[in-house]
Amino acid sequence: QVQLVESGGGLVQAGGSLRLSCAASGDTVSTYAMGWFRQVPGKEREFVAGLSRSGGGRAYADSVKGRFTISRDNAKNTVDLQMDSLKPEDTAVYFCAADRTRSLVIIRTLGLEYDYWGQGTQVTVSS
Repeated sequence: QVQLVESGGGLVQAGGSLRLSCAASGDTVSTYAMGWFRQVPGKEREFVAGLSRSGGGRAYADSVKGRFTISRDNAKNTVDLQMDSLKPEDTAVYFCAADRTRSLVIIRTLGLEYDYWGQGTQVTVSS
């Protein structure tokens, strides 16, 4: 069973950048398809970005496409989310999640399809 811990959140001005990191322990991230989600109070948790188990496939929500990049570092056993050109509407708690899929190419976008979750990290973008 994998444990996930997010870090790197904080307060940034609009147009700025942040890099979130999801550190895994208990198992290797390359065993899972990985995803980043975000949630604001009163709203559903939404998919932000995903990485296939092979590491070769990526998917992004339309709202972040071209601004966010998901990547995996097998040596560090982490999955990162580079967030550039941040907007106030990106303000949320960001969560990483692991999917035990056996597929090397599937990237799921529904939170209920993921098996393990981190505790989240707050990202606040000021205007």
